Amino acid sequence: MKKNKIYGSLGLAALMAMFSTSCTEEMSEVRLDPAMKTAQSMEVTSASAEVEGFVIAGTEAFSEKGICYATSEEPTVDDSKVIYDGDETGATFTVTLSGLDFATKYYARAYGVTASGTVYGEGVTFTTKPVIPTVVTVDPTEVTSVSAVIGGNVTANGGGAVIARGICFSTNPNPDISETDSVTTDGDGMGEFISSLNGLSNSTTYYVRAYATNSAGTAYGNEVSFTTLSISKFWLVGDFNGWNIEGEEAYIISTPTSGGLAEGYAYLTSGGLKLSTDHTWDEATTFGDDGSGGLTNPGDNIEVSEDGYYLIQASLAEKSYTLVKTEWGVIGDATPGGWDASTNLNYNMEADVWTGGVHLTAGTATFKFRANNAWDYNYGSTAGDNTLDAGGSNIPVEVEADYAITLDLSTPNEYTYSAHHWGVIGSATPGGWDTDTNMTWDEVNEVFTVTLDLIAGDYKFRADDAWDLDYGGDITALTAGGANIPVGEAGNYTITFDPWALVATITKN
Repeated sequence: MKKNKIYGSLGLAALMAMFSTSCTEEMSEVRLDPAMKTAQSMEVTSASAEVEGFVIAGTEAFSEKGICYATSEEPTVDDSKVIYDGDETGATFTVTLSGLDFATKYYARAYGVTASGTVYGEGVTFTTKPVIPTVVTVDPTEVTSVSAVIGGNVTANGGGAVIARGICFSTNPNPDISETDSVTTDGDGMGEFISSLNGLSNSTTYYVRAYATNSAGTAYGNEVSFTTLSISKFWLVGDFNGWNIEGEEAYIISTPTSGGLAEGYAYLTSGGLKLSTDHTWDEATTFGDDGSGGLTNPGDNIEVSEDGYYLIQASLAEKSYTLVKTEWGVIGDATPGGWDASTNLNYNMEADVWTGGVHLTAGTATFKFRANNAWDYNYGSTAGDNTLDAGGSNIPVEVEADYAITLDLSTPNEYTYSAHHWGVIGSATPGGWDTDTNMTWDEVNEVFTVTLDLIAGDYKFRADDAWDLDYGGDITALTAGGANIPVGEAGNYTITFDPWALVATITKN
């Protein structure tokens, strides 16, 4: 049989002065009677044991003595044996059995060889201890920016019941179960198991080992590693808008302000799209529909059935996405519809902003931006500047006038607005360089307009009765802070101004 290391103890319990009929026929004067001292004293391990024998005096000398052992009862010297080669003067002797199988029951007997034959003592038994299990780490799947699915397979229990198994992971190599906050518990016993790792950091390399524990200790599988995805950007790739993978197309990003949820706005035409974390078609970083409205890698195309301006949201952690078509307007007690109805803005595809001319009242009046004439998506300005945040504070109006309002959602999670009332000012105008002549909104022609008497001189367009923002220069391509615009002769004029296209007209009546 196979020999492995084992330690045990066989001891003879009593002295006999006479030979016993329980010994072999060849010897009647000396008898060996082995017996286990205690389980502790045998020093049994998974591969060895110490076994003690005791010699009872007889008329014949022993030419050899030792311990024989086997996995069956009443072993003989024809099975496995260990010969004692120590002090011959004492009655007690101890040998070490080694090379034994783990978690195996053995039978052992002391023996002695005389000229008359071989005699044996009574048999004792012991069971070697188990070894740690054998476990294999399975390669990770479904790696996202904050999670991964990974598992293991306990292929051998080491001779003892597997009482715990799971995954340990760390940003350092050779993780173990001592880092309790980075350990999963995935049942017990033999076989395969799956574990989900959540709450990971994006763009981070993790080292992983499966583990399995029995009474002998904890075993670890092979180490594998993976790197979570970056969620700083989700690029939209597909045939919508005729875009392709190579240009600087629209993207959605995840920032602290969006709570880990990637979001952004884009005008989409009907077609298909996917979300890519590195702006390529690499399947490892491209995500699409899982067939039931969820997000998966690489997935099917996400279908856009209707042209429009969409809010796109995606979460790798939740494996979800949404596309919501939006129409934007302003609402509030400063607006024509009050808090009951939105005043619509228009989408300017060339500038990728929402614009409109709206008469706003002042005093305690305020307004907000709202989508689809409902409160599901709305923005205010908690900071009180030109930045917007979801559900933010109402925006106050200081001067009653017609305002050019711009809503810019083109930069993901950095949404802004502007609201300016416009006038003309200059030496040619009634107020000179001291006072603006206000312009009003022409809803039909979608420009600001004013009809007034001018004298020969100059003028410019100025916002909010201040010099923070003004335009001049060529009226077909106005520039911020540009040159004064000349008026050659006095007369009654109609002036128009488009603050988004930055073009103007001046017509003598």
